[in-house]
Amino acid sequence: MTNIDIRIAPPAVGPVERDPVMDILALAFSTDPAVRYMFPNAATYLASFNRLATAMAGSALAAGTAWVADGGSAAALWLAPGVHADGEAIGALVGETVSEDRLETLGQLGELMGQFHPEEPHWYLSMIGVDPSRQGQGLGAALLKEGLKRCDADGLPAYLESSSPKNVPLYERHGFEVIGLIKPGDHPGLIPMYRPARG
Repeated sequence: MTNIDIRIAPPAVGPVERDPVMDILALAFSTDPAVRYMFPNAATYLASFNRLATAMAGSALAAGTAWVADGGSAAALWLAPGVHADGEAIGALVGETVSEDRLETLGQLGELMGQFHPEEPHWYLSMIGVDPSRQGQGLGAALLKEGLKRCDADGLPAYLESSSPKNVPLYERHGFEVIGLIKPGDHPGLIPMYRPARG
């Protein structure tokens, strides 16, 4: 695709801009194995995804580290060094919505994620998604490339957890390396990936 308009969301993001980003991500993650493990029921997924995305990476919208491609067809939420997900909000959401038989596995998942997450300053790609009707057009790659420019400008590594094995080759093409597998119990698994600092 030749004319992809990539822009960073401005620091003061209001509901008019926030909602479309969350809508894109809700569509993109509707078949994501890890997210749907938490919310296998469609109604619960639709009612809960916005809260999950906000707790995981909503601060990227206010901080100006949310990237949007092609007029709102794809979005990436990056957390800057030292910025973390809202663990309390995630815990509350899980406690309110996830079936009891999956709580232990999700608790183990959180612990294992912490073991792989880098301790040194880094950029964390918390969420990236493309509207399913626009997938395969290079939007995800364009978002990755633009976000990684910031990492390289800062001379910092990047980190992510891929929730789908099919996305691993895309990340590898952009310099990420698989550093393990996070798969407690019957969870479909996350693939932690690390990209060393460049520049």
